[in-house]
Amino acid sequence: MKTRKYGTSPYQVAVIHGGPGAPGYMAPVARELSNKLGVLEPIQTCDTIQGQIDELHKQLVDDVNSPITLVGSSWGAVLALLFTVQHQRLVKKLILIGSAVFDSENSVKSMQTRLDRLDKTKHARFEYIRTEIIKAPINEQNSLLEEQANLLFQTDVLNPLTKDLELLECNYQIHKKVWSDFEKIRDQAGILEKKLSKIKIPVVVLHGDYDPHPIDGIKPFLESALDQVTFYILSQCGHYPWIEKCAKKTFFDILRKEIF
Repeated sequence: MKTRKYGTSPYQVAVIHGGPGAPGYMAPVARELSNKLGVLEPIQTCDTIQGQIDELHKQLVDDVNSPITLVGSSWGAVLALLFTVQHQRLVKKLILIGSAVFDSENSVKSMQTRLDRLDKTKHARFEYIRTEIIKAPINEQNSLLEEQANLLFQTDVLNPLTKDLELLECNYQIHKKVWSDFEKIRDQAGILEKKLSKIKIPVVVLHGDYDPHPIDGIKPFLESALDQVTFYILSQCGHYPWIEKCAKKTFFDILRKEIF
């Protein structure tokens, strides 16, 4: 189990990476916030949702003495929500960045938006990987997932300051198994909403207007499930606001205001 630490104790924020199975890319957010407070970057290694919740709990209780703010990106936003359902006493506030959507219809729309943003050659390569990765040897699946992630990066950003997300690795088995777990919960009518309705702390959502994950698959659901939720829609911004030229400053201004 691994947690990267930024700044000094006491740690008041934890940044939760997405994927699932794509650790490391929240490092730039952690570094920026650590100018003023201690930040944890837990690395998730388990291949089930409950496993990731239990792992995150161990990572946090080892290093924090009071409730902290969880900042989750993409899948990490969903994990932060599900973690809080079970361990609300450890969480002061949730900040969700570029959250995944909460129904299958909008999940399909999200992928179609991504594919529509690829040229013909890259689209064909993406589809080839999507077919081959399932039957590829285990030692090749991670590299195929990384290539797929690089293709999707191009569809997920608008005007990036860098192409380096600082990923440590891509793990296909974690990605496949955890996402399958989530789909089973997501696609049972009312189950996910009932779970999240237990959350009674403030939730803040930051979402780029160019993010392929449609806000219509996020905002109505969270508004119906949560008591306290605030939305910020970031202009000229994709899935990773901290690397977007036009949105980076606004993103960090909002993040600091909501945390500090």
